[in-house]
Formats: sequence, structure tokens, C-alpha cells
Amino acid sequence: MLLYVTLGSNDIPRAGIFYDAVLPILGYRRQRESDEEIGYAADGDVRCRFWVVIPYDHRAATIGNGSMVALHAESRADVDAFHAAALAHGGTDEGKPGLRSFHANFYAAYVRDPDGNKLSAVCEKSE
Repeated sequence: MLLYVTLGSNDIPRAGIFYDAVLPILGYRRQRESDEEIGYAADGDVRCRFWVVIPYDHRAATIGNGSMVALHAESRADVDAFHAAALAHGGTDEGKPGLRSFHANFYAAYVRDPDGNKLSAVCEKSE
């Protein structure tokens, strides 16, 4: 259903340090870049599915209250690694890894990137 996701940043180099550390854990790697954007894709994908960009209007990037991007994780260990990498690279904790009440196998962690965008890594497999 989704073609791609964009998140705004006020500092692309700083965002790159964060996302270069966090997204490979979930299978996405930096595939494109310019002074105004960085694109991430899974190996072999024909297009970047996750973009970090300077806003088109060149105004300051801001966060949305209630907005979040949830990313699929293959394992609970990947959720744990995502959370640890995020915190080690300028992110802030919004919910430590663990089971959530959404269903019996909903294992998730929540963070904010250095610009304040909220992200989650979720594994729905039983382990």
C-alpha cells in the first residue's frame, strides 16, 4: 500500500549518522543521497522506500503529534538492536523493547530520531 515514507530533518549529515546505524538492522541501507535528502532501500529493491529530507519549502522540519513510522523487524533481537543503536546514535527513548498489549506477539520498541521524529521497530513473531 505504501510507496515510500519521508521524514523531515534540519540536519541531513546528523540524520545520516543516525539512520545509517539504525536502518541496516531492519534491512535498509543508504542507496541515494544529496545535500537535501537521503534515501534508504532494501538490497535489490528498485526504489528507496524511506527518505530523510530537508522540507521542500526549506522551512524548519517539525514533528507531528501522533505521527509515527513503524518498521518491520524480523526478530525480537532486531527490535532490541534497533533500540540500542538509536540511543547510541543520538536518538531518545520513547518505549523500551518489550511486548505490548496490541496482541500476544507484538514486540516493539519506540524511539525519536535526532530531529524528534517518532519511530518504532516491531516484530510480531512468537519467540
